[in-house]
Amino acid sequence: MALPEPLGHAAAGEPAPCPLPPGAALNLRKLLIPAPQSTVLLRVAGHSMEGAHIHHGDLLVVERHRPAREGQVVVALLADGFTLKHLVNQQGRWLLRSAHPAYPCLELAEGQLWGVATHVIRPLAPTHAGGPP
Repeated sequence: MALPEPLGHAAAGEPAPCPLPPGAALNLRKLLIPAPQSTVLLRVAGHSMEGAHIHHGDLLVVERHRPAREGQVVVALLADGFTLKHLVNQQGRWLLRSAHPAYPCLELAEGQLWGVATHVIRPLAPTHAGGPP
Protein backbone atom coordinates (compact mmCIF):
# COMPACT_ATOMS: atom_id res chain seq x y z
CA MET A 1 0.00 0.00 0.00
CA ALA A 2 1.56 3.30 -1.06
CA LEU A 3 0.91 6.33 1.09
CA PRO A 4 1.86 9.96 0.57
CA GLU A 5 5.41 10.91 1.56
CA PRO A 6 5.54 12.20 5.15
CA LEU A 7 4.90 15.93 5.30
CA GLY A 8 7.62 16.48 7.85
CA HIS A 9 8.17 15.81 11.53
CA ALA A 10 5.69 16.12 14.37
CA ALA A 11 7.72 17.41 17.28
CA ALA A 12 7.07 15.82 20.64
CA GLY A 13 8.76 18.76 22.37
CA GLU A 14 9.27 22.11 20.67
CA PRO A 15 7.06 22.82 17.62
CA ALA A 16 8.39 21.54 14.29
CA PRO A 17 8.88 23.69 11.19
CA CYS A 18 6.10 23.83 8.60
CA PRO A 19 5.48 20.56 6.74
CA LEU A 20 7.34 19.80 3.55
CA PRO A 21 5.34 19.80 0.32
CA PRO A 22 3.89 16.38 -0.59
CA GLY A 23 6.01 14.40 -3.00
CA ALA A 24 6.65 10.79 -3.83
CA ALA A 25 4.73 7.95 -2.21
CA LEU A 26 5.96 6.17 0.89
CA ASN A 27 5.50 2.43 0.60
CA LEU A 28 4.78 1.03 4.07
CA ARG A 29 5.08 -2.53 2.84
CA LYS A 30 8.58 -1.82 1.56
CA LEU A 31 9.50 0.03 4.75
CA LEU A 32 8.20 -2.61 7.18
CA ILE A 33 8.66 -5.76 5.09
CA PRO A 34 11.74 -5.45 2.87
CA ALA A 35 11.92 -9.24 2.31
CA PRO A 36 8.30 -10.47 2.01
CA GLN A 37 9.33 -14.02 1.10
CA SER A 38 10.94 -14.46 4.52
CA THR A 39 8.78 -12.19 6.69
CA VAL A 40 5.76 -13.13 8.79
CA LEU A 41 3.40 -11.31 11.12
CA LEU A 42 2.78 -12.70 14.60
CA ARG A 43 0.33 -11.51 17.26
CA VAL A 44 1.85 -11.11 20.75
CA ALA A 45 0.20 -13.13 23.52
CA GLY A 46 1.33 -12.47 27.06
CA HIS A 47 3.14 -9.86 29.12
CA SER A 48 6.79 -10.95 29.36
CA MET A 49 8.02 -8.23 26.98
CA GLU A 50 6.12 -5.23 28.36
CA GLY A 51 9.39 -3.78 29.67
CA ALA A 52 10.47 -3.54 26.02
CA HIS A 53 7.17 -1.80 25.11
CA ILE A 54 5.83 -4.91 23.39
CA HIS A 55 2.34 -5.61 24.68
CA HIS A 56 -0.28 -8.35 24.56
CA GLY A 57 -2.18 -8.01 21.27
CA ASP A 58 0.58 -6.14 19.40
CA LEU A 59 1.39 -7.25 15.88
CA LEU A 60 5.04 -8.14 15.22
CA VAL A 61 6.91 -8.09 11.95
CA VAL A 62 9.35 -11.03 12.11
CA GLU A 63 12.10 -11.67 9.58
CA ARG A 64 12.84 -15.37 9.40
CA HIS A 65 16.23 -15.20 7.67
CA ARG A 66 17.74 -12.11 9.30
CA PRO A 67 20.85 -13.01 11.30
CA ALA A 68 20.19 -12.49 15.02
CA ARG A 69 22.53 -10.42 17.17
CA GLU A 70 22.82 -10.18 20.91
CA GLY A 71 20.30 -7.77 22.42
CA GLN A 72 17.76 -8.11 19.62
CA VAL A 73 14.20 -9.23 20.21
CA VAL A 74 13.85 -12.68 18.70
CA VAL A 75 11.21 -15.35 18.26
CA ALA A 76 12.17 -18.87 19.29
CA LEU A 77 10.20 -22.02 18.62
CA LEU A 78 10.08 -24.10 21.80
CA ALA A 79 8.30 -27.38 22.48
CA ASP A 80 5.13 -25.57 23.59
CA GLY A 81 5.14 -22.94 20.84
CA PHE A 82 6.65 -19.57 20.00
CA THR A 83 8.22 -17.28 22.57
CA LEU A 84 9.39 -13.69 22.20
CA LYS A 85 12.47 -12.59 24.17
CA HIS A 86 15.75 -10.65 24.07
CA LEU A 87 18.69 -12.70 22.83
CA VAL A 88 21.63 -12.55 25.27
CA ASN A 89 24.95 -14.33 25.52
CA GLN A 90 26.06 -15.23 29.02
CA GLN A 91 29.45 -16.89 29.31
CA GLY A 92 29.13 -18.51 25.90
CA ARG A 93 25.55 -19.69 26.42
CA TRP A 94 22.73 -18.16 24.38
CA LEU A 95 19.74 -17.25 26.52
CA LEU A 96 16.28 -15.84 25.98
CA ARG A 97 15.62 -13.06 28.48
CA SER A 98 12.20 -11.52 29.02
CA ALA A 99 11.69 -7.82 29.66
CA HIS A 100 9.66 -8.55 32.80
CA PRO A 101 11.30 -9.65 36.07
CA ALA A 102 8.65 -12.28 36.81
CA TYR A 103 9.77 -14.46 33.89
CA PRO A 104 12.97 -16.57 34.05
CA CYS A 105 15.64 -16.76 31.35
CA LEU A 106 15.46 -19.74 29.03
CA GLU A 107 18.43 -21.43 27.41
CA LEU A 108 18.31 -21.34 23.62
CA ALA A 109 18.97 -24.75 22.08
CA GLU A 110 20.28 -25.43 18.60
CA GLY A 111 17.58 -24.89 15.97
CA GLN A 112 15.16 -23.03 18.25
CA LEU A 113 15.86 -19.52 16.94
CA TRP A 114 13.05 -18.86 14.50
CA GLY A 115 13.26 -15.18 13.54
CA VAL A 116 14.12 -11.61 14.48
CA ALA A 117 11.37 -9.15 15.41
CA THR A 118 11.90 -5.91 13.47
CA HIS A 119 8.74 -3.85 14.08
CA VAL A 120 5.79 -3.64 16.46
CA ILE A 121 2.46 -2.45 15.06
CA ARG A 122 -0.39 -1.32 17.31
CA PRO A 123 -3.00 1.39 17.48
CA LEU A 124 -2.35 4.27 19.84
CA ALA A 125 -4.49 4.04 22.95
CA PRO A 126 -6.20 7.20 24.18
CA THR A 127 -4.46 8.64 27.25
CA HIS A 128 -7.59 10.31 28.65
CA ALA A 129 -11.33 10.36 28.11
CA GLY A 130 -12.91 13.02 26.00
CA GLY A 131 -11.70 15.10 23.10
CA PRO A 132 -9.17 17.86 22.72
CA PRO A 133 -8.88 20.39 25.55
